[in-house]
Amino acid sequence: METYLVPPHLSPPRRIAALGMLIRGGGPQCDIEIYADSILCPAHGFSFNPDDPDACGKQILRQREDLLVPLARHFFPLRNLAAHHIIRAVSKENAFFSLATALPDAVPGFSLPWAIGEFGSDAAFLTMNQIRMAFLLAACSDRNVGYREQRSEIASIVAGAFGWRALARELVGKIPFGGGLIPKAAVAWAGTFVAGLSLERVYRLGYGFTREERRAAYEQACEHGRQIAGMLLEGIRGRRAAGARRQASA
Repeated sequence: METYLVPPHLSPPRRIAALGMLIRGGGPQCDIEIYADSILCPAHGFSFNPDDPDACGKQILRQREDLLVPLARHFFPLRNLAAHHIIRAVSKENAFFSLATALPDAVPGFSLPWAIGEFGSDAAFLTMNQIRMAFLLAACSDRNVGYREQRSEIASIVAGAFGWRALARELVGKIPFGGGLIPKAAVAWAGTFVAGLSLERVYRLGYGFTREERRAAYEQACEHGRQIAGMLLEGIRGRRAAGARRQASA
């Protein structure tokens, strides 16, 4: 476990700092308890399999999102897992928001009190959510966080936003009867997902995607985004139908 959480390639100061956070035998002062898979693991603990150590890391990050950033910041092997968890979560948030702000205009009888027009408020929300993602990824990578420290990343996010949002507007406008909802949300997913992957590489390697790599990643992410958007839209429709049934029964 120690070799996985504190790999030998770390610098001596980082190894000392990380090892100081690991307590053999546990205790009440521990936030997380990890047990070898050969030992019966209590309900509040996490089982560690040396043949698949990342499975334990993924489980910890899913169940203890409140500790996601400090865990990734101090334990190097958890950084990549935390980064992808953040990227997927923020991409899903942006896809959902993109759907929700378009539904009042595309679906008769559907209204949201906080939706201001089809594209009135979503551009600012999506951009700020991507900037929040940049801050979280920087924090997980043990970088200084702030608008000044991430000014180049923020500039890249703002510059890249115009292209994929213009595409989203075209898709919604050209496909009638709300058929453009899925492409619009898929574009929001893909734009956020690719921006996150590029930022993760910047913090990990010092450089982001090339134009060709960004285009290839975007095409692949768009297809995945369609699937995500379809599931989100079905969930919204399901909740709407359930609410209508409850009103009818009342």
